[in-house]
Amino acid sequence: MTRLNANQILALCLALVAVGYLAMAWQIPNFPLPRPVDSDLFPKVLGFTLLGLSLLLFLEKPKAQDTPDELDADEQALPLLMRPWSRVVITSIAIATYAVLLAPIGFVVASTTLCFGLAWYYGYRRHGVNLAASLGVVLTLYLTMTKVMGVYLPTGILPL
Repeated sequence: MTRLNANQILALCLALVAVGYLAMAWQIPNFPLPRPVDSDLFPKVLGFTLLGLSLLLFLEKPKAQDTPDELDADEQALPLLMRPWSRVVITSIAIATYAVLLAPIGFVVASTTLCFGLAWYYGYRRHGVNLAASLGVVLTLYLTMTKVMGVYLPTGILPL
């Protein structure tokens, strides 16, 4: 029996998520009026795409450079919070915190804080430019979603 590599284990986990997602997508009710594209189409396309990509990842042959024998000396020299796996964990925590704070403090404040904070964490030090770019992108998204598309986004602490 051959041992599964890291990509195959990850592919199996993603395939399980895809199957669960597809099971939930099949539960979406159809509109009573006949339409060429119903509300369940996009979730089903996403689920099948994830399932297909999981299969491709499972079948991919690992290359020698994909599995290093020892840790890179440059990575060992970095402070703990700047190592690649620490960055993944901190970014995940930031996104989870964003999801929790989105309703209480609002889309604009939460999204600007996330964009600004992650750019600062990843090393961008021009804070004025960072704040202007974060606010510009977030306000453009907010106005497009609320005024043009009619989507409700939480205002939170701002009187928008």
